[in-house]
Amino acid sequence: MSVAPRFGRFIPAMITPFDAALNLNLDRAQELAVRLIDNGADALIINGTTGESPTVFYPQKIELFKAVLAAVGDRVPVLANVGDNCTADSREFAQEVSKLGVAGIMLVVPYYNKPPQEGLYQHFKCIAQSVELPVILYNIPGRCAINMEAQTTLRLAHDVENIVAVKEASGDFDQIAQIIKGAPEGFVVYSGDDEQTLAIMELGGAGVISTIGNVAPGRMKEIVDAQAAGDHTRALSAHLRLQPLMKELFATANPILVKEAVRLLGFDCGGVRLPLVDATPEQRAHLAEVMRAVGVLT
Repeated sequence: MSVAPRFGRFIPAMITPFDAALNLNLDRAQELAVRLIDNGADALIINGTTGESPTVFYPQKIELFKAVLAAVGDRVPVLANVGDNCTADSREFAQEVSKLGVAGIMLVVPYYNKPPQEGLYQHFKCIAQSVELPVILYNIPGRCAINMEAQTTLRLAHDVENIVAVKEASGDFDQIAQIIKGAPEGFVVYSGDDEQTLAIMELGGAGVISTIGNVAPGRMKEIVDAQAAGDHTRALSAHLRLQPLMKELFATANPILVKEAVRLLGFDCGGVRLPLVDATPEQRAHLAEVMRAVGVLT
């Protein structure tokens, strides 16, 4: 694991800031992007699951991508999540976004449609081959109702030159190990779950596309870098100290508690759009308790 992957090892999946009326807060998005980079982000994923992609529509996504790109410049790669459950729409949008200057795109497994594995293969191949940018696949069965099997991921990795990585949030370590073992040179696996990062890196994974990175970027960066450097004792110690908060952020649907956590830190990024709802007073109080216990909040 001595050679760092092209997009680095610690990639926060950035929340999408809104104002009091739940309109995009582009100024805050720019501030957040800079804040994350200043605290160790190797790259940024914009408008993924943690960025509330289902309720930020295409024109707003473009605004968001442009704003972050303007703030970040060439400091780190900016990766745009453009995946949807309609292949034709995703392909057209990927082509539009590719003209903005992003370093790569992420494509999620199509949700709700429940395509067979061949459908997944054709979907990703169609979109990836329509652009020249590097592509990260995103497998998250808990939100998509289906799992992309290792054989499908590997087929795409071998057949489509610009598919360079997968964000794996299946929780299936046998599957993840299969992908890592069978991947072509240059194809990497990122953990899609902060709690599983160390285990996936032990198998040969590259790092993490992180939710908690919005809240404790320096702490998560320490875990990933220590593990990559072979300092497993330090990595495990740092992981165990932060693990209660990794778990707590998913006590309800993400990103409800992530947005609440940054608000508690004094960096308000607004609430969440329906059908998500903001944290309850009880959730807020317990979150603050956990944040204090792990040393993120004083």
